[in-house]
Amino acid sequence: LVPGLMAMMGMNIAMAVGTGVNDDFRKGVMDRFRTMPIARSSVLIAKIVVEMGRMMVATLILLAMGFLLGMELGTSVFGLLGAVALAAVFGAAIMWIFILLGLSMKTAQAVQGTGMLVLMPLQFGSSIFAPPQTMPGWLQTFTDYNPLSNLADAVRGLMMGGPVAHSVWTTLIWAAVITAVMAPLAVSKFRRKT
Repeated sequence: LVPGLMAMMGMNIAMAVGTGVNDDFRKGVMDRFRTMPIARSSVLIAKIVVEMGRMMVATLILLAMGFLLGMELGTSVFGLLGAVALAAVFGAAIMWIFILLGLSMKTAQAVQGTGMLVLMPLQFGSSIFAPPQTMPGWLQTFTDYNPLSNLADAVRGLMMGGPVAHSVWTTLIWAAVITAVMAPLAVSKFRRKT
């Protein structure tokens, strides 16, 4: 379950990025940045870097609790570090989606509500909580293409052992595509808004 929770963590922290960006606009924080001679994208990248730090702390706490409760590492420390890095890369990609939502919605509550409409099906329609073989056929198909399933399977393989190549590459491709599409859209929306 811990590798699956690592996959979920990035999405949940990403929602905080979106609500934070929205809140910063409403409180006037972005007005201050407008007066500074900085690149517009640097504000968004800084948000992601800060949240990545927060994600690493949360991941450390999750892993510590997992090990305290009896989780055993089936591979090596390098596998564990690879799992953490993969979850961080995917989490950073998802943050771009929520930054765009934060810039597009009127309130932080709207960002959270919209985010939950996306997060809940992705989280519960994945291999995080149950093996896909135990699911109905239509849900297995959804689970096979769900990026969270690929991430959870990759993290499990890196931490516990087993095949990882397909899941890791699929997760990296998802992260690259999400970032390539959403980052320019978010930066463009941010420039228009500021």
